[in-house]
Amino acid sequence: MEFQIPRSLKAEHEDLHDTLRRGTEEDGEVGTAAVAVAELMHPHFLKEEEYALPPLGLLVEAGRGAVTVEMRDVLALTDKLKAGLGQMLAEHQSIVAALDKLSAAAKEAGKMEYVEFAEDLKLHAQTEEEVTYPAAILVGEYVRLTSNRA
Repeated sequence: MEFQIPRSLKAEHEDLHDTLRRGTEEDGEVGTAAVAVAELMHPHFLKEEEYALPPLGLLVEAGRGAVTVEMRDVLALTDKLKAGLGQMLAEHQSIVAALDKLSAAAKEAGKMEYVEFAEDLKLHAQTEEEVTYPAAILVGEYVRLTSNRA
């Protein structure tokens, strides 16, 4: 079974990517700092889109209690997320440190768009840690517990 990342999360990731891409095209310290963020973000976003976000596509169905045996395929993703959660959180710490540098460079250059971006992305990371990742893991656990009854 294939799992689709919720459109709202996909759109948010795309917006973050677009702003970061523009930042990497800036001259001077802002561009340099944005490139450093992008180098950390790209592999992290790939992991999220591979196995952290797709399980959330089952939230609506699971919330309705509509769990099927086929949904057990999600366990490969959620088990991978559980196993790699420590690494994902460590990557967030590195990304936040790089965002602090971007924010400082952007303030110095008067590029407030990138200061706001850095704050938005830090809040995004916090949301993932407090809501997104735990919700994805819970989807897997719920499917594990209830799919045997389907």
